[in-house]
Amino acid sequence: MSAPHQQEPTDFTFDADSEAQIAKIVARYPEGKQASAVIPLLYVAQKQMGRLTGSAWVPRVAMDAVAVKLSMAPIRVYEVATFYFMFNTKPMGRFHLQVCGTTPCWLRGSDDVLRACKDAGHLKGYGDTSEDGLFTLSEVECLGACVNAPILQVDDDYYEDLDYDRTVKLIESLKRGERPAPGSSIGRQTSAPEGGPNTLLDIPMMAKE
Repeated sequence: MSAPHQQEPTDFTFDADSEAQIAKIVARYPEGKQASAVIPLLYVAQKQMGRLTGSAWVPRVAMDAVAVKLSMAPIRVYEVATFYFMFNTKPMGRFHLQVCGTTPCWLRGSDDVLRACKDAGHLKGYGDTSEDGLFTLSEVECLGACVNAPILQVDDDYYEDLDYDRTVKLIESLKRGERPAPGSSIGRQTSAPEGGPNTLLDIPMMAKE
């Protein structure tokens, strides 16, 4: 199900914030190699859609705008946008809930995280968007934070060390318009053991030059 009231737009123009980002991005590449900026520009377009409409996705007209910016054939932009999972090519909910179900997260309880997302977000399963347009649920492969499994990625933020209750609490906060600080939900220090570090407890400060 698509987010309510989201239709394929008929036009797309980069706003001032996006234009400023694009100028910085394109300047990183040598003359004649601007096409190398296609991935970051697609991301700029997706972020603008999220900022302006509440649904972070890349409609075809936004892909066309990227093609014009980079003097590329539109089909080349379509190929990139449809290849990478990071780009949403259909309307999304306000919050994109991405559950990692790869082995370390699964062993640590990702099934409970999924169940919490479905219960608290009123979602039927992967690929569904809630009736209120708040949440879209996706399954993703390894997010690279296995030591703090299980992980739920919300948009660009990682929420770690989750269980059913902590996931429900997170989703209820999002419903209220609150954005909890990302990271460990149990106060873990980076990737240290639960309860705190037990090695390298006395690391001397580096002398200032």
